[in-house]
Amino acid sequence: MPLTAIPTFIRAGDRRHARVILNGGDSSIEQDAANAEELNELLAQYVTEEANPANRLGVSYVEVLHPAPFLRAGVVLIDTPGIGSTHRHNTEATLNFIPQCDAALFVVSPDPPVTEVEIEFLREVRSRISRVFYVLSKADYLGDSDKDKILAFLQGVLHDQVGVDTDVPILPVSARLGLEARQRGDGEEWAKSGMRDIETLLLDFLVHEKESALAEAIARKASDLLGYVLLELRLSVQSLRMPLEELETRLETLKSIPAEADSQRTSEKDLLEGDRKRMAALLEEQAGQLRRKARNRFLQVAQDALEEHHLNTDAPQSALAEIIPGFFEHELGEMSRAFECRVRDALNHHRQRTDALIESVRRTAAELFNIPYWPLTSRDEFEVNRQPYWVTHHWPVSLGVLPDCFWDRLLPHGMRKSRAIRRMRERIEVLVAENVENVRWPTLQNLQKSFREFGNALDARLGEAVSATKGAIDAAYEKRKTQSAAVDPETARLECDIAKLKQIDEDLRAYCGANEKGG
Repeated sequence: MPLTAIPTFIRAGDRRHARVILNGGDSSIEQDAANAEELNELLAQYVTEEANPANRLGVSYVEVLHPAPFLRAGVVLIDTPGIGSTHRHNTEATLNFIPQCDAALFVVSPDPPVTEVEIEFLREVRSRISRVFYVLSKADYLGDSDKDKILAFLQGVLHDQVGVDTDVPILPVSARLGLEARQRGDGEEWAKSGMRDIETLLLDFLVHEKESALAEAIARKASDLLGYVLLELRLSVQSLRMPLEELETRLETLKSIPAEADSQRTSEKDLLEGDRKRMAALLEEQAGQLRRKARNRFLQVAQDALEEHHLNTDAPQSALAEIIPGFFEHELGEMSRAFECRVRDALNHHRQRTDALIESVRRTAAELFNIPYWPLTSRDEFEVNRQPYWVTHHWPVSLGVLPDCFWDRLLPHGMRKSRAIRRMRERIEVLVAENVENVRWPTLQNLQKSFREFGNALDARLGEAVSATKGAIDAAYEKRKTQSAAVDPETARLECDIAKLKQIDEDLRAYCGANEKGG
């Protein structure tokens, strides 16, 4: 990969292929590559600062498909602009994107080993993602003694300044030697380059941590689903066995469940709507605070530039164009994260109450028919869904024309400065309004979407719980009344199904229990 100033996604494919996404997805350029050199040459035209200065080509991000076996394990590598980017807003966009990743590779080189800017960036990265792996590149330029000294130095710096545990490894690698070894198919040299260690580390992380956590979550969810099915089957069996008069009496008792559930669902939706309105009002309040913060900051920057460049009205424009994208990219990330936390906390309270309501419906039916009932084993936390790909934002930076007419130049310095600042203040107000709206609007959309989807899911889950629980009993009752001869065979079949599912459920619970002890 060339040194990138554009985010580049590398994922599994059946051939080497590049897709360059332009102008936020409005268009793209796609091309196959016969080998690594051709692919690098193609990418260099779009992702490097040298070939695409200030991203004049309007590249949003690049996707690379590659047939590497490593990628077929489900790994997607993302090369971000990071702190090597010329523009601060790309660094902020990188930090905003990182929480969508499972892990980060923090790569430093020997020249110098690590800078204060990199340390500060690493602190930001570690605050946004739980797993970071550390790599020292260009290890082939170092002798063993120098390499050991640099690794020890890095270990100390990372521990003292960032808080990284001293037992966390830093992997020395030579990407150049690794590439040459891979092209020759030389496994021994591939290992010597250090690249095999990285490959092993990432695959171990993917398989042993991510997949095991996913497997346990699936097992718990499957156990819950089996619990629901077993309850319905047991209700059916009890309904088929029970004397008809007694069954009718219990069915009469169950008639109150749908009405009670609907009443509680209505109350819950009212509470949900109240939380949504409070969140929207809080967003408007924070947008107002951001307007004031941006207005004061930009006016100060513009005034300083105007004074420093002897009232040259081009200077404020250049100064603001330099800081605005990074400022608002940072504020968008901060506001989005803050609201995601608030929305997640609020909706998790609603989810807990919904879970309790569903549990009460099922438990009531189970107790009424003397059936054993186990509560849920999985408790999914609500997560705000966001698009899992790089989003390029365009922040307006132009002040427009700031006329400095002939008569202005005849005025005393103080009056001339006051007139220039007044004109700037008007344009800065417009600039702030446009950019704050670019922060407020997507945050509001995510907020509305999260509450809307949660409300729909709440309705669906509760409706399914009531209909499935009561439906199993109603179906058995109808069979008792209309097909009495089929009751015994049906009961035997259901009991056989219960025995099979019960064994599967016990196996799943044992698997989850073993993982808890092992963890």
